[in-house]
Amino acid sequence: MKRVLIYSHDTFGLGNIRRMLEIARHLVECDDDLSVLIITGSPMLHAFRIPARIDYVKLPCLSRSTSGHYGSRYLDMNLQTTVRLRAGIIRSTIVDFEPNLILVDKKPFGVEEELTDALSALPEGHARPRLVLLLRDILDSPEATTRVWQKNRYFDAIAAHYDKVLVVGTPDVFDLRKEYAFPATAAAKVQFCGYLGRKSGRQTRAEVRSGLGLVGRQPLVLVTPGGGEDGQALVQSYVEGLAALPAWKRPRSHIVFGPEMAPEQRQAITAAAADLGSVSHQEFSDDMMSLMDAADVVVSMGGYNTVCELLTLRKRAVVVPRVKPVLEQGIRAERMAALGLLRCVHPEQLSPSRLMATVTQEIDSLHGDGTNPNALHLDGLDGVADAIFGLIDGLQPMVEPARTPRPSRASNRSMPTWQKCTPSVAPSACW
Repeated sequence: MKRVLIYSHDTFGLGNIRRMLEIARHLVECDDDLSVLIITGSPMLHAFRIPARIDYVKLPCLSRSTSGHYGSRYLDMNLQTTVRLRAGIIRSTIVDFEPNLILVDKKPFGVEEELTDALSALPEGHARPRLVLLLRDILDSPEATTRVWQKNRYFDAIAAHYDKVLVVGTPDVFDLRKEYAFPATAAAKVQFCGYLGRKSGRQTRAEVRSGLGLVGRQPLVLVTPGGGEDGQALVQSYVEGLAALPAWKRPRSHIVFGPEMAPEQRQAITAAAADLGSVSHQEFSDDMMSLMDAADVVVSMGGYNTVCELLTLRKRAVVVPRVKPVLEQGIRAERMAALGLLRCVHPEQLSPSRLMATVTQEIDSLHGDGTNPNALHLDGLDGVADAIFGLIDGLQPMVEPARTPRPSRASNRSMPTWQKCTPSVAPSACW
């Protein structure tokens, strides 16, 4: 059985682990002869459904401040000791699991360079596992990213250790080779795979709407700040904007706070929404695709996973991106807004009245089935799988014993791809 090891450092929110788990799911669905082991520091992975032939090793949690600094999240240990503990677990896991391929999320040397020793200890020659770096479409501003990558020797790491760099995005939206000034040796290893389209949720639109008590074509607004750790301003602004509307004009709304929102913040917002009579809420959902499908308009932050879910469902969306400590979400929202894929409100311009006015405009624009007429290619899962299996197959001997052919991966594709959209909204419409 072939083995893939996935490293997902997960210090803030749910974005990284959700993305890597989705990739792991797709890999095992594509090949019955594959198992995947995920190394993660996420405190929430256990809350998701883990398919057969996927397991995980839990690292001690790290936290990340709004200034970008790391620390031990739960243990009474300093950062250096915690990272040393994590590095030891990672190193021994690689030795014992003996993966054919290691997929590393975002940081070539890991958080605080915790992968360095493990990379240096990898065997040489045919026994060496293939090493792949996975990058989302946008990391941060070009200035900040280039500075960090040069300082941390990430380009050197790619040249010395990595066989390929997979980007889950498209160069016509954001070409990180050019934007981040990749040197030729690193740029040559980059392969754009497309955005990660998502599978349908476990419930139908009608089932979710019925469960929420909606009647007929009554508009539903879903509010979700992702993990929720820094989503208080978004949700509170929405509830305050809703309260300012006449009762007859308030859209039916459902809030998913996110498991990492502080309890006192969640309780305060819940109390404020209790008198409105049009708001329901829950702390967490492992089936956001079903909830998004049931909604007519989604109000969210601009994380990679959320945007991919919105694009898959072609939902009308109002996005308030995070812009600190990195500009990743802000840049993504700006580029997507310029293509007419969503509406965005800069967090520095966020107010209850402005947010609600934008949401109301989206509700008033609903027609037909309510979908966004613009779309992007969303075949990233197949692109990642093809690249990974190509590298693993390259490890096999030239002459192999006869075996039952693996079913075509193309037959497992369940996500539609749409023609690339053309810009329909001027960049100035963003914010």
